[in-house]
Amino acid sequence: MKALWTSVLLTAALVVYLVLLTDRAVLLIQSGSAVGLGLGIAVLALPLIGVWFVVAQWRNGIRVARLAKRLAAEGGLPDTSDLPRRPSGRVDRDAADQWFAQRRVEVEESPGDWRAWFRLAHAYDVAGDRGRAREAMRKAIELGG
Repeated sequence: MKALWTSVLLTAALVVYLVLLTDRAVLLIQSGSAVGLGLGIAVLALPLIGVWFVVAQWRNGIRVARLAKRLAAEGGLPDTSDLPRRPSGRVDRDAADQWFAQRRVEVEESPGDWRAWFRLAHAYDVAGDRGRAREAMRKAIELGG
């Protein structure tokens, strides 16, 4: 629940920023000069990109949450609580690699199973590879809805 409220707060802050940025873009466009018009149009593109990004991230987050609920209801949610941890709280690298190897085998055995891809995404995250974690979660969303 803490992550949800953090996301809401950061989204609200971004919306305020985008509104202020849009206001500045409109002022530049209304200046009447060619430079002001050009800069205003360029600055106006930033809030549009920002809105697209926020909507895409929220849609993705909602889809991941739905899959997590489904997996939790089935009793298949990944559990790393028994893995050894470093003093920082992160999972020990060797243990994370071993746990990851097990998740990779699951995907190789069932490449069309969204559950295996979800657990692989979690394993990538535990191993510290956020880029591949996102790719694997996209595949889980694609397969699981």
